[in-house]
Amino acid sequence: MSYAPLAESAEDWARFRGPNGTGVWEASPSEPGSAAGSLPAEFGPSKNLLWKTPLPPGHSSPILSGNKVFLTAFEGNKLLTLCLDRQSGGILWRRESPRTRTEHLDKRNSPASPTPAADGRNLYVFFPDYGLVSYDYTGNERWRVPLGPFQNSYGMGASPVVVDGRVVLVCDQTLGSFAAAYSTEDGRQLWKTPRTEALSGHSTPVIYRTANGSAEIVAPGSFRMDAYSAATGEIAWTARGLTSEMKSVPVLSDGVVYINGYNMAENDPGRQVAVPAFEDVLAKRDSDGNGVIAIGESPDERTKKYFAYLDLNHDGKLDAAEWRTYQSSMAAENGLLAIRAGGKVLWKYHKAIPQLPSTLLYRGVLYMVSDGGVLTTLDPATGTVLKQARLRGVADNFYASPVASDGKVFFVSVSGAVTVIKPGGEQDVLAVNELDDECYATPAIGDGRIFIRTRGALWCFGQTAKT
Repeated sequence: MSYAPLAESAEDWARFRGPNGTGVWEASPSEPGSAAGSLPAEFGPSKNLLWKTPLPPGHSSPILSGNKVFLTAFEGNKLLTLCLDRQSGGILWRRESPRTRTEHLDKRNSPASPTPAADGRNLYVFFPDYGLVSYDYTGNERWRVPLGPFQNSYGMGASPVVVDGRVVLVCDQTLGSFAAAYSTEDGRQLWKTPRTEALSGHSTPVIYRTANGSAEIVAPGSFRMDAYSAATGEIAWTARGLTSEMKSVPVLSDGVVYINGYNMAENDPGRQVAVPAFEDVLAKRDSDGNGVIAIGESPDERTKKYFAYLDLNHDGKLDAAEWRTYQSSMAAENGLLAIRAGGKVLWKYHKAIPQLPSTLLYRGVLYMVSDGGVLTTLDPATGTVLKQARLRGVADNFYASPVASDGKVFFVSVSGAVTVIKPGGEQDVLAVNELDDECYATPAIGDGRIFIRTRGALWCFGQTAKT
């Protein structure tokens, strides 16, 4: 089967990580802000700031569609969708979604973590504490679909994507993971496909089109990456070799998928620990003879440490199926993989792999920043490392994914330091900009502007600002 790249509008950043999740925006010559050098490398509270709008908290990233900016937030017990004017930053409307429960969240997560998606006419938002809601661009609610409750060790985090009249959502959790598509017109479920091996994670899928024009949903999950037919939900192909928890977005280019995944240090090659067979553990540790393992019957301290995560059905015991998942989780490898669409693994790389930030491919170079700030640049054709070094000027953690435009690559740290480097393997730093506020969200780019959400505000920077 042959594949052709997905065509996307260059003028909008209408989903998580922009056009098809690439993290890259490049304007055509006819579009505003398309002149080379129009996106500033240096910016901050008093330099190249076009506007700054205070916002309630939330980890969702801003998206851009037409003359509007959309994002989600929470305020007390309220789940909010906000629409801002793209030019001025003024809040045009805010709407409250239902909240039917409060689910468990990791401290790095938020009730408003999934990023909205837009199709040029309508908006689609996912709140794990309720489900999917659609608005038109003037703020009128079109439909709502309750989903869940979910069982995710960290809380849900994957964002919806829109393709061919469908809103597609991947919900990976401890048990009952699935991918599903809903009609953009009325929210009606069109298909739902179980993801039988997928555990807790929050990778947002990307879209690929085959040579005949049909769309595939490329969705990483535990141990494997599946491509689903957008029309039917049937699995078109599968690639194996992923780790047990997937959180990053795949990047597609010229028929190759690049995907990074990290679970724990014990999943680095050479550090893996073999888990004994379930039958052997029962023979030695099942003191009450009931055929399952309680925490007090754990064969070692590692099993006790991770018991709550291994006990998938939360009944206080590990059965044979849960033990097999434990074995698979410990045997899986952290890594960055290049996979030909169709399922063939081309190469793997295993050092300084991020858990949260996604990989970026820009102007012939792969960029991968670890959660701890180690930047690796690689040749996408071979996986050869061009350079690996701590990102200069910043000693910090990174949860946001890198983005690029206009000959610049941007890395945003948790403390709000934005490091800008030149394209290429050398990692030459152009500037380090301090925003003095925490940042978990991935920036958006369009029209020669970069939009960065911090804990308390949305910032818009552009070259036309007075300095």
